[in-house]
This record gives sequence, C-alpha cells and structure tokens, in this order.
Amino acid sequence: MEYRRLGKSGLNVPVLSYGTATFGGTTEFFKTWGTSDLADAKRLIDICFENGVNFFDTANGYSRGVSEEILGAALQGKRQDALISTKATFPMGSGPNEYGSSRFHLIKACEDSLRRLRTDYLDIYFMHGFDANTPVEETLSTLDSLVQSGKVRYLGCSNFSGWHLMKSQAIADQRNLTK
Repeated sequence: MEYRRLGKSGLNVPVLSYGTATFGGTTEFFKTWGTSDLADAKRLIDICFENGVNFFDTANGYSRGVSEEILGAALQGKRQDALISTKATFPMGSGPNEYGSSRFHLIKACEDSLRRLRTDYLDIYFMHGFDANTPVEETLSTLDSLVQSGKVRYLGCSNFSGWHLMKSQAIADQRNLTK
C-alpha cells in the first residue's frame, strides 16, 4: 500500500481509505446505500487490513451513529492498528442544538462519537459541512481545545467551499489555533 502525508502534518495515511456509510443502514436514506451488520463489517475490515488499508472513515450522521457503533465494535482489539476519522455538523436529532459547529454541539458530538467508536481519541475529526450560523472563531477554538485535550489528533473538513476553507485557515493562523 502506498502512504502519503496528511496535508502538512507528519501523519502518514494510505492512499485508500474505507468509508463506512453502509454500516448499519438504519435510516431510509442510508438503507439505500447498504445495511452491513457487525459480521459484515468485521469481514470487510479484515480484508482492508490484509491489503494494507488501515484508515476507516465514518460520521456521526451515518445512520444516526449506528455506523460508528458497528465500526467501533468491529475494531475491538485492532484499534492500535487503525486510523479512524469521523465527522460532525449534520443533525443528530430535532433539537435546536443537535446540529452545526457550535461549541455546545461539537463537544457533545465528539464525546458521543468517542463512546460509540469505543475509543478515547479520534485520529482525524472532520467538520462535515460549513456552518454559516456559528462564528468560525467559536468552531476553531472548540476544535483546538479538542486537540489540546488529546481527544482529537488532526482536523479536517468535508463539503467546504474553497473560500470557507481559506477563511478558516486564516483565522486559525491569526489566533494560533490548530489548523
């Protein structure tokens, strides 16, 4: 397997990762993608490891956390050999603070993901989308505190426009926060 550095970090990741959106399939939307159960997940993860793929990507929003639960159970005894990324931002319930990139939501989302994944740290924590309702400074400050606490090792973003990413990077630079 070929490995590359993750951005400007020192972390080496395989050029291929395994996405787990098909784990669970417990909501109507994700059911159409797949319904891999724990036995399927264990078999697929073993195939990945046999072929040098050790990077597994999930999100709290995939089947409302069931994907994370299955991935966490399937990686029992193998966590030290795996890189795990997950994402937050999209709704996890109908309440006014159950989505977005606010400090309130991100801290709860991270804690919930750690519990579901049966781990005490995330290798990469992605913002699943840009939250125009929360100040970027609040989001970045919260993410920086998650890194400083050891709960998150690296940060990333998904579904951001180029200018949203550059705005976030500039603010992180200005405030000396984790990029």
